[in-house]
Amino acid sequence: MATDTSDPRPQSPRALSFLAGRAPAPAGWRAVGAGTLTSVAALLVLAAATAALDVPLLIPPLAASMALVAGAPALPLAQPRSVVGGQLLSALTGFGVLAVAGPGLWAAAVAGGLALGVMALARTPHSPAAATAVIVALEAPPFWTFLGLLLAATAVLVAVGLAGARASGRAYPAYWW
Repeated sequence: MATDTSDPRPQSPRALSFLAGRAPAPAGWRAVGAGTLTSVAALLVLAAATAALDVPLLIPPLAASMALVAGAPALPLAQPRSVVGGQLLSALTGFGVLAVAGPGLWAAAVAGGLALGVMALARTPHSPAAATAVIVALEAPPFWTFLGLLLAATAVLVAVGLAGARASGRAYPAYWW
């Protein structure tokens, strides 16, 4: 039986087949610039509000959320439903675990994992929000204060993402709810 030699690509061993495929095409300079400026603007708004109000509005999971909104605005993870809903549901999950187990490392691990399941069931996938559940279970912040600040901060992220998309001609959001 003859071997087909028309395909010039080298054949990879089966053990490394999971590495097959191609990286996405590089983003254009306009998209990179618009996403970067939008992200910086949103995070500066949160930083300014944090400084002015002396409350923590800029937390690491929100920087990751903004990276999705500004850098990958078409993904389901970046849509307003997922950004706001995923963050709030994850915080509530963290508070639930906190109520049962108290604050601590083990509770934080459980909260982070459970948050992914809660978001999946609610159809609000937003992976950065799992870290919000971890923060809640580790730090035990005041319930209403934290939820209010989180809602305000996620609204800022979506609003700045929307403004940045409009200014640059990019499409965001793909859907609202």
